[in-house]
Amino acid sequence: MKYVMRRLTQPFVRWLNDMKIRNKLIFFYVIVVMIPVLIVGFIVIQYFRQDALAKATEQTENNVQRIKTQIENQLNVPISVSNQLLLDRDMERVATTMYSEEDPIELVNAYRGYTDFTDYVRAYSEIRGIQLFTDNPTLLDNLQFMNANSEIRAAGWYERAMKERTIYWMYIDDMNDPTAPVVKQLSLVRQIFFSTTGKRSVLVIQVDTNYLNSLLSQEPFDTMVADEDGYIVAAKDRSSVGRTLGDMGFEVAVGDKEQERTFERAIDGIDYRVSINTLIPDSSKSGLTIVSAFSSASIVHDANRIGLIGAALIVFILLMALLAVYFNSRLISSRLLKLNRNLNRVAEGDLDTVSRIDGQDEIGQLSQQFNYMVTNIKELMSQVYEASEANNRLEVMQREIKLKMLASQINPHFLFNALESIRMRAHIQGEKDIARAVQLLGKLIRRNLELGNRHTSLKNELDMVRSYLDIQKFRHGDRLHYELLAEPDTLEVLLPPLIVQPLIENAIVHGLENKEAEGAVSFHAVKIGDEVLIDVIDNGAGMTPERLRQVEESIREKEESEESRIGLRNVHQRLIMTYGEECGLRISSELGKGTQIYFKIPAGRDE
Repeated sequence: MKYVMRRLTQPFVRWLNDMKIRNKLIFFYVIVVMIPVLIVGFIVIQYFRQDALAKATEQTENNVQRIKTQIENQLNVPISVSNQLLLDRDMERVATTMYSEEDPIELVNAYRGYTDFTDYVRAYSEIRGIQLFTDNPTLLDNLQFMNANSEIRAAGWYERAMKERTIYWMYIDDMNDPTAPVVKQLSLVRQIFFSTTGKRSVLVIQVDTNYLNSLLSQEPFDTMVADEDGYIVAAKDRSSVGRTLGDMGFEVAVGDKEQERTFERAIDGIDYRVSINTLIPDSSKSGLTIVSAFSSASIVHDANRIGLIGAALIVFILLMALLAVYFNSRLISSRLLKLNRNLNRVAEGDLDTVSRIDGQDEIGQLSQQFNYMVTNIKELMSQVYEASEANNRLEVMQREIKLKMLASQINPHFLFNALESIRMRAHIQGEKDIARAVQLLGKLIRRNLELGNRHTSLKNELDMVRSYLDIQKFRHGDRLHYELLAEPDTLEVLLPPLIVQPLIENAIVHGLENKEAEGAVSFHAVKIGDEVLIDVIDNGAGMTPERLRQVEESIREKEESEESRIGLRNVHQRLIMTYGEECGLRISSELGKGTQIYFKIPAGRDE
């Protein structure tokens, strides 16, 4: 699985690695920040929009319920009045009495004596007027008691009322003022049965729609009240009163409780949310339909405005952040480009390049490390150059030593033969000491002539030193004493040739030559850890501190004059060139007591 994922992500990772840092930062900003923020912002805006619509719908439904309750309270007044008139015997007497056409005084007195209709209208502001339509030809119309002529009997509302004893709510013509233009009013229509005479009449109680219109005018949305035929009896916009719901674009079945719902409808190209509620008062056959509508655009206008402001703010912030990312990425890339140019100069060999990049961040620290690296490279190159020069000088000195040694090889076979002849003559004549000295001298010279650049063991070096000391003892006699002490594990340690013998020679020549008393020279070699400590001690004249300082300075001089011989300076220089500065000669001396010269070499050195 990991292999498959690696194979799938490799092209994308390679593509990212090939992209410049500035473009990479901008790419990740767009992918990780900008796009998610825009998506979240869009979702939030949509949420606010839907929340505004939901709250508006809820408010509409609450308003409709409130209006429904208020209308129902208003309609209960005409219902209560009609119930009272249903049992009104005075009304029955006025409506069913047959009056004489020759004496109208009786009818006038009857009208004057019955004031209940007028009293109800005055008592209740919800009622605009009360009329009773009866089939009594002796009655004269006085706008309260009306004779049901043929035209009225043919009206639909009259026919429906005469069919059954129930209450209807209808939008019918206003007959209070025959001289006025024909207008319609919402009216309670019900049949009145007079039990004493067995006659039937129709009671019409007109509802004061001005009160309804004032209620609806306070609503925030377009609200209309329609009868069962769809006629608008009251509305917030009074210009729509008298029109039908169909004319307004609301084709709904009124008077049906199953139609109580909220839905969306496009009217004249505008999206509306419509809430329908049906009101059927008690004891009523028909009822009213309350329709409340609002355009979605008007409701979400504020939400859209807030959303646009939020979106503009989000876009502004994202653009500012994008500019910040761009500026930061440009700053990073420019500093890295500058560092890259410095690296190229160093790669071309310009070690005097200095990186000057401001800041203490990672790039600034990298610039400081770059300068530190260049400085170390210069120091290392200087050290390599100095080491190379030192090695060259060592080789030159080795050649000089060899030349000096070769200079002494004037016809060596002749010299060896002559020494051998002298040794044999001295031996024949009984001069054994002279023969021994000549033999040691020949051995010493032969060993010197056989030396090259290769290292020798401490054991071979001590053999040469012993030969040299025996010759010096032949010269000085009992005035010279020496001892050569070396631990067994130091004898096979390798070291450059002619290292110990010059130290012994220096001890005898400069320490014991002018000493009248007996002189002693001792050599010690001790292994301590991974190093071998070698010292040469004499009890000669010693040196003053000033002279000791001069000797130490002379052996540390880099150049050697042509008159110089193989001595302390040569030994010191070869030791430090072979083993390092810490392996050079160390001298301690006290005037009149003697001198100690010592040095150390690695015990495991194998050249």
